Amino acid sequence: MTIAMTPDNNIASVVFGAFNGTWNLFSGFFIPRASLPAWWRWYAWACPVAWTLYGLVASQFGDVHTTFEDAGASFKNQTVADFVNDCYGFDHNFLGVVAAMTIGFTVLFAFIFAFSVKVLNFQKR
Repeated sequence: MTIAMTPDNNIASVVFGAFNGTWNLFSGFFIPRASLPAWWRWYAWACPVAWTLYGLVASQFGDVHTTFEDAGASFKNQTVADFVNDCYGFDHNFLGVVAAMTIGFTVLFAFIFAFSVKVLNFQKR
């Protein structure tokens, strides 16, 4: 998508690096969404990497109801699903919305790519 929107691959790599760094920062992996300041939470909901991470963690660990046995006092007798929900805010029942958002971002990026290839012309004569 960035190559279709920019005149050459060097600028596209810079633009992609900026997008990728920002998306990784707000994905919820380094800083959980619940720990973000209130004025940045909107970006966490608009980040496609955050929705992918939400889907991966919630689908794999959101329905695991085994308890932590050898954990410290703060995690003792807590299930994996409760930990994922308490620490990251990932709910297993929200997977339908996560799948819709992931598909929506894919369609949006494909549309932006197709529109950019059709409309933008960076050829020099």
